[in-house]
Order: sequence, then C-alpha cells, then structure tokens
Amino acid sequence: MSDSGRERKVRGPKIRSDRESKRTRKTSKSLGDDEREGSRSVESADSTDREFVETDEVAAYRRRVERWLDADRPVHVVGPSGVGKTALALAVARGRDAPTVWVNGDAELDTADLVGEYAGKEQYTERDAFVHDVVKKKEVVRDRWVDNPLTVAVREGATLVYNEFARSKPAANNVLLSVLEEGVLELPGKRGEDRQVEVHPDFRVILTSNSAEYAGVHEPQDALLDRLVTVHLDRYGRETEVEIVAARSDLDRERVEDVVSAVRVLGEELDVPVSTRAAIAVADGVAAFPDDEPLAGVCRDVLSSHVTTGDASDLHQRIDELV
Repeated sequence: MSDSGRERKVRGPKIRSDRESKRTRKTSKSLGDDEREGSRSVESADSTDREFVETDEVAAYRRRVERWLDADRPVHVVGPSGVGKTALALAVARGRDAPTVWVNGDAELDTADLVGEYAGKEQYTERDAFVHDVVKKKEVVRDRWVDNPLTVAVREGATLVYNEFARSKPAANNVLLSVLEEGVLELPGKRGEDRQVEVHPDFRVILTSNSAEYAGVHEPQDALLDRLVTVHLDRYGRETEVEIVAARSDLDRERVEDVVSAVRVLGEELDVPVSTRAAIAVADGVAAFPDDEPLAGVCRDVLSSHVTTGDASDLHQRIDELV
C-alpha cells in the first residue's frame, strides 16, 4: 500500500464505536505505542471546506443527489474539471444526519487503501479469574488490523465521498461491487472469521469523476457503472458563477462580474478548459496585482498551464483579442 493511503482522513463528526467494548468480555486490553501513533485522524469537514454557495441552480442539483441517496442509490457526479463536483458532494454529505468519510482516488490507490490492512502489532493482557483467589495472566501480541475509509463508512453507516474515483485503477474499485449489490464488504487479506462486514443500513456513497476525456482518468468497468445513478454536472450559469466567485474573492461585485464575463467568453472561444475554478483564480489575480495590470494578462497566466511553451504565444494573442 502507498504511503499516501495511510494518510487518508475520515471527515465529519467523530465516529465512536462500541466495538472495543464488545471485545472486553473478561479481557482487559492495552494497546501498544505503535497503534496509538498510527490511529486514523478524524476531523470535521466544516472546518476544512470553504463556504458552499447555493443558488437556485445549485439547489436543484443538490436536491437531485439527495433524493437518489434517500432512495438508497449510490450517486456518481460526473463533469468537467473545476465545475464544483466535489463541493456539491461534500455539501450533500454534510447535510445528512451521519458522519462523512472522504477518500481521494489516484493511480497508486489499491484495495487495501480502501478497506484496510494489517499495520504493526498490538499487545494486550488477558486475565482469567475463573478460579477463586487465582488470577492467571497472559500477554498476547498479534497483528493489528486497521480499517480504511470504505470499511469505516460501511461499519458506521457514514456517507462515503469518493472523490475522482475514476483516477483509481478499476481493479481497486472492484471491492465496491459486493457492497452495492449484496450489502457485504469483503476484506481481502484479513484473517479470521470477520473477513466480511455487513453494510450498515445508513451507509451511502457519492462518487465524483471528471469526464472520460481527461488525462489520467480510467474508464470505470460497466459492472460498477450499472450499479450507479449518474448526475451530469456541467458548468454553472453566469449568475451562479458570479455568486461563487464573489464568495471566494475580495473583489467588489462589479469587478467580479467583469471577471466572470471575460472568463466565460474565453471558455466559449478557446480550445483549453476554462472552468469556475479558473474564474476564481483570475479574480484572485486581479485582487493581487496593481490596477495597471490588464485583465488579459491575468487570464494569460491562469490559462497557460493547459498549453506547451511553443503554443503559449498563440493562446496569449487570442486572449488579448477576446478580453
């Protein structure tokens, strides 16, 4: 498993499980230092995500995703890069009366990154007081299994937000098939009788992905897509985009409208991706540069990442003509 997999975080209200109490039947357990150091961090999504801007247009998408989740259907939000898929997914997840578990897809992610693996050792002491006035003690050291995001969400009835899941290799996502179809999570590699986890009835999943034409995106297997409902999120309209950019920048309203208008013209005329994220970046640039820096110059810097050095001059000339 990659190092990045060990750093994946669970977001949302802290999940408190009674699994440990179930294991203490006449057993007193004390964990070794390696488990305390390797415990998964838990944080609130509200503390890390920016304000979610909701217009009538955004609310319509939100309600659509929420209703599919209420129908116990996994939702796949797909669209171009930078249009707000992740923000929408997190807003819907936060609105549910359940914890939110988050994982980012990438080419290095494997099944263990999703379900868990053995990591280090744990040590505990068993005390047997069956015979009066006789206490037997036994030190036990064993491999320690650590649940990863999918298993945490399945056990606890959380909402899993699997961001950019199509960037993961299809083989890594095969574990989702039994979860969505049979309501059972298999834990490959785990030993013992608890290799299967029954899916909690409140478990829900929202997956996001870029459109298939984007570099680094794997074509998801049909078996998985057949189990999803897909909501296509295209670029929001001008009014919504103005509200989003205004909430993310320090510019006054009039200047924000100028930026959004210019960026939308570029999106219609240029052969490079131009998204709401690009509009926010341009607004940040306009706020940071002196008044004598032309808007076209800021747009050139923001959009030049999509072309090679040899093609940059043609792109710059076209931007100067349009802005």
